[in-house]
Amino acid sequence: MAQARPGRLGLWSWLDSVSYEEAIALAQELDRLGYGALWVPEAVGRDPFVNLATLAPHVDRLWLATGIANIYARDPMAMNSARRALAERCQGRLVLGLGVSHRELVTDLRKHDYGRPVATMRAYLQAMDEAFYAGPEAPAGLRVLAALRPRMMATAGECSDGAHPYFVTPEHTARAREILGPGPWLAPEQKVLRIREATEARRVARQHMEAYLGLHNYRANLLNLGFVEEDFEQGGSDRLVDAIVAWGDDAALQRRIEAHWAAGADHVAIQALRSDGRQGFDLDTIRALAPG
Repeated sequence: MAQARPGRLGLWSWLDSVSYEEAIALAQELDRLGYGALWVPEAVGRDPFVNLATLAPHVDRLWLATGIANIYARDPMAMNSARRALAERCQGRLVLGLGVSHRELVTDLRKHDYGRPVATMRAYLQAMDEAFYAGPEAPAGLRVLAALRPRMMATAGECSDGAHPYFVTPEHTARAREILGPGPWLAPEQKVLRIREATEARRVARQHMEAYLGLHNYRANLLNLGFVEEDFEQGGSDRLVDAIVAWGDDAALQRRIEAHWAAGADHVAIQALRSDGRQGFDLDTIRALAPG
């Protein structure tokens, strides 16, 4: 029997800007609208496992996902324990997204040594698989990797259930599918912005992109995709901004989602950016793009 997976469309969202009551209401709305999963990140705010454990009792069909849980934040035994306990709480509807994060966040912020990404991830996954766990046996859900470049993408296909690329384009999705082959689950994130006027849309998009463009892993991946150093100047060229953030009317946003599907994505996690540039989500966009 094939392993269960979330539906084709999900939401990736920061929850730190809203109360837990508002986060629960969002999860329930996503459940009602037919979204497949809610992805939450790990950075410097609330713990993602606390977030998802809080939401789990309030949804019936929605999968809950980490996008991503930082492997430098927990040793493999702790990560395995958190995964299994949360999967039990979610009745198996959990996607554990794992990633090596970024040297800037791991070394400068967390004060850990940042190891070679692929070797570190492979050793971590093996240790997770070998970790002792005395809790109840229950379906553990999916485990995917935050993969961008070919070697980590290949690792995702070999050592996990698939990949969750972030800050990517449909062209990257096509390359990822080629590396993964037909079996592994591929769930890219896609930023969407419901602003029609080009100048304003790009201004807001650049606000959202600013922090990411300073991180080496994302820049290296974009250079590998054919962008050049000049594309990173002054907040990002129009070409780069338009590639990363889908903006415009609902039809334009839907076309970008469908481009990922056509390129081989099984699931697209949209990030519904707020038009005022603040962190959080735009509920009108979420409703407009609902699977229906």
